[in-house]
Amino acid sequence: MPADRDGGLRAAWDEMIDRLGRARDALDSPDLHAPPRAAGRDLAEGYRYLLGFVYSGIERAFFGDPAFPYFRRSIQVFDKATIDNADAMYLSAPIDGHFAYRIAGRVEDSRHWRGDAPAPSGPLAPHYFIIEVHTGYAGDSGELAELNPGARGNTSRLDSSELVVGDDGRFEVLLAPERPAGHTGNFLATKRTARLSGVTFYAEHVTVRSLFHDWEREQSPELLIQRLDKIGEHPPALDPAAAAASLRRIGEIADHQTRYWNKFYDVVLEAHGDRDGDGVSFMPRNDFNAPAGASLSTGGGQSTNVYAGGVYELEKDEALIIDVEVFEPPAYMGFHLSNVWGESHDFANHVSSVNGIQVRRDDDGHYRYVIAHYDPGVSNWLDTTGLARGFMAMRWTYPRPAERLPTVTVSKVLFSQINFVLPESTPRVSAQERIEQVRVRQEHVQRRYRQY
Repeated sequence: MPADRDGGLRAAWDEMIDRLGRARDALDSPDLHAPPRAAGRDLAEGYRYLLGFVYSGIERAFFGDPAFPYFRRSIQVFDKATIDNADAMYLSAPIDGHFAYRIAGRVEDSRHWRGDAPAPSGPLAPHYFIIEVHTGYAGDSGELAELNPGARGNTSRLDSSELVVGDDGRFEVLLAPERPAGHTGNFLATKRTARLSGVTFYAEHVTVRSLFHDWEREQSPELLIQRLDKIGEHPPALDPAAAAASLRRIGEIADHQTRYWNKFYDVVLEAHGDRDGDGVSFMPRNDFNAPAGASLSTGGGQSTNVYAGGVYELEKDEALIIDVEVFEPPAYMGFHLSNVWGESHDFANHVSSVNGIQVRRDDDGHYRYVIAHYDPGVSNWLDTTGLARGFMAMRWTYPRPAERLPTVTVSKVLFSQINFVLPESTPRVSAQERIEQVRVRQEHVQRRYRQY
């Protein structure tokens, strides 16, 4: 069919396929910062990872309209990336910060958000909940320059420690460039003026994170978002020009996201070894970097989080023992494993993550975790799912800055030495208790990511 008859759709399709081919090159090209020695299962998971960006790119390109937004899952069980948090449900919606929006929601019993003891039974709101409004979408540029100051950032945030919720669990949040006169409810600014440069930024996205501790009782919130001047209207019908632009956008998203995160892991996190010549790696091998607050220079992330991370690399007969001291109780804490692409391990069917309610503390107040390829019968075991290497990430949420951050120390031991190294008080579990842990995880993940 001639191009003038198909509106350029065939050409746009071909361009999309070409960009997907370029993205594929990032899976095994050293010049594109691919993980070294990626083969076998690592490479197979890389192809799945790339198709996750294609999946999200289709939804973002064809249905990401800031005039008629809806909350989409920006990370799903089949679309993981960015060293995602196994305890989090990530939602995102595009917005135009020049206009006003309303988020309406409902949660189950949320008294724990106000510092009260949770109800003894029945469904609960997520352990922690945060809405953030920001410019840019991490990775979309394909270049690390987006980490520079002023390139992207938050315009405002509102978390569960501040959110006003009615007795029926319902709440509303107004998003607008400025708070209207007389408005006293939940509010998020979509405009920010930089103090030093005087440049004004308008938000382009709103994100929501629900963090779950109790995987048996905590339930996902109900949420909707509307642009106030578009209620009752409808978007224009799709035409060839818009479809062609969306096809090109799919290829661009997959290409840029794959290349960006490759560079981020290699150059910024130094996950594959020292890159800046100072003799150390920011993400050390079989160790953790010092816990630090979220910052754009190291990728951003949830603005109320403190992060620590490293890379595990273990032979079949080796294990890591991680000793953690937490001096100020956080609103949330979790420890998670990911593969070399930053996809969290299969946390539904494996105990590859442990959070603040799942973890058990030793008598001396320390948290001790074991990373191993096989179950050592220790309560705080993180399962590698058989992958010899991957990312380790710890998160602690502090709505207000902590005066003293946690400390993390690591030792590598033979698997056969685990019980000799751990204190006698370290909690153990039976094979049947482990099966029960996995049952709870399987059911919770189905609820969290249900499609109906």
